[in-house]
Amino acid sequence: MLTTAKVDEIRARIKSWRIQGESVAFVPTMGNLHQGHVTLVKEAKQRADHVVVSIFVNPLQFGQNEDLDGYPRTLEADKAKLVDAGCEMLFVPTPAIMYPKGLEQQTFVEVPGISNELCGATRPGHFRGVATVVCKLFNIVQPDIALFGRKDYQQLQVIRTMVEDLSLPVDVIGVDTVREASGLAMSSRNGYLTAEEKAKAPALKQALDALATAIKGGSDINAAIAQCKASLTAAGLTPDYIEVRNAHTLAEVQADDKALVVLAAAYLGKARLIDNLPFNR
Repeated sequence: MLTTAKVDEIRARIKSWRIQGESVAFVPTMGNLHQGHVTLVKEAKQRADHVVVSIFVNPLQFGQNEDLDGYPRTLEADKAKLVDAGCEMLFVPTPAIMYPKGLEQQTFVEVPGISNELCGATRPGHFRGVATVVCKLFNIVQPDIALFGRKDYQQLQVIRTMVEDLSLPVDVIGVDTVREASGLAMSSRNGYLTAEEKAKAPALKQALDALATAIKGGSDINAAIAQCKASLTAAGLTPDYIEVRNAHTLAEVQADDKALVVLAAAYLGKARLIDNLPFNR
């Protein structure tokens, strides 16, 4: 596996693949890789001739008082996992490479509307940072396909909207959430949980399951959400938001919508956990 921070080196290698008529899949990450990331890389390997992964802890998507400096960086362990999963090239740029003029002077990409709701309401500017870095990475790597986990459901919708609106020639593929045996969605931020908190964390998925079951059974959405919040609080979590939206657009639910998704975020100790559950009513 080639590991490089050089944009020219990335482009030269990909150009050589293109000349041979071979396809490229891309998996952007912030490192501290877990089985969910490995699943993305293995899926990418099934869908394209070559797999490129990036590891970049993107300062543009972190707000004030967020964990940029404390975000776990485990490059050597990550590289070993990527080699085993079949990654052929790893891009590890620095902030100076990605944002040579500094964050304040960086041209940015912003997806209106959806970026300011749900997680965007709690983390202002977060999705602007995500859209900007993903757009820039797409322009550097120029992949045929890019794979993202559905755990970050809103992020996936933001990126799909950006790709459509900017006519980027990338097929964005969502891959199902990888979960621990307890049902907890795998996330780098799970590392912030103590053993006691880790035992409480599966209550988030359990509450979403119960909410979806209630709505499918005919319960009022607002009443089901209120019960979900109460169950999370009783389990020791602090809900940030719980919303039921149209699964395709993330718009407010209309009476004739069948495909829905419940999206939730909750605080547990130092961790902010997010999860979602698509379902049909």
